[in-house]
Amino acid sequence: MKKGTFITAILVSALSVTAIAAAAHDRGGRGGPERMPIAFEALDADGDGQITPEEMAAQREARFAAADANGDGQLDAAELLAQREAREAARRTARAEAMVERLDSDGNGTLSLEEMQGRRDPARIFDRLDADDDGQISEAEFAAAAERMHERRGKHRGDD
Repeated sequence: MKKGTFITAILVSALSVTAIAAAAHDRGGRGGPERMPIAFEALDADGDGQITPEEMAAQREARFAAADANGDGQLDAAELLAQREAREAARRTARAEAMVERLDSDGNGTLSLEEMQGRRDPARIFDRLDADDDGQISEAEFAAAAERMHERRGKHRGDD
């Protein structure tokens, strides 16, 4: 593999991972990145198509009991952290599975470098980052590209 192609592939991979991680963090919403919505079906315990205050309270109590690892009726910092980490792990697992499902063009359950890149043209991305067209990306060019990505994400979210 040519040195330039290899460096481009590494750069594209690094930018993709950074963008995915930043997007995952930024999509956390009001309660932070670990907050996941509860499904209607989980709240509607009797399956009648209606949620009562009692069903909501029962769900809240069940979640508390699940987090209360030692069963003392209190949540300490370690139990809260474990609950948060479990939710985060479940969210990350779901996102990874969805990514594999979306990008796995050959249906083998894994992603190759080509599938990860998808429709992205590494040479085009490199050219966009190489602002002075010298065939290399300087630290300043890389930082400027990262700042442009950050600004675009902010505008898409309405943070400007």
